[in-house]
Amino acid sequence: GGGDPSPVTAYGTYLGMKAAQQFASGNDSLAGKRVMVQGAGHVGYYLIGHLVKEGAHVMVSDIHAGRLEQVVKEFNAEVVSPDQVYDAPMDIYAPCALGATVNDDSINRLQCSIIAGAANNQLKDEVTHGRMLMDKGIVYAPDFLINAGGVINCYVELEGYNRDRAYQKAEVIYQS
Repeated sequence: GGGDPSPVTAYGTYLGMKAAQQFASGNDSLAGKRVMVQGAGHVGYYLIGHLVKEGAHVMVSDIHAGRLEQVVKEFNAEVVSPDQVYDAPMDIYAPCALGATVNDDSINRLQCSIIAGAANNQLKDEVTHGRMLMDKGIVYAPDFLINAGGVINCYVELEGYNRDRAYQKAEVIYQS
């Protein structure tokens, strides 16, 4: 088997974020963008790696001190306390922990142009909060599209797992 699907999930989320950036600005580069990653667990950790490699300024929030220490040490990420996540100046908000973090309160506080993360069910209410994001001009990359790398990774296991093939198949997320 392929083991932990988190690396491919994070890669797909990263590609989805780049696609959202392309849609929003006509350029998919994340270099210099301020990206708030909420949750530095398995997927968030690997996502931060992709972002730093491209030259994004990564801010991270997590309730687990050990995870924060690891991403600060390894990636020089900027730590933001959980109660300040939605108020921090950012270009992209990447929820990678809990669902329903995109709600009345957070939408009113967020100052980003894109939401693209790996957490499931990010919008507390799809209709209400989807409309609020549209009205505010925030591009939302749906979680069920951009976090599909994990499902793709599992599918590749059925064919006899090959890591490179899993990453290659995940590239379809950018076109979605």
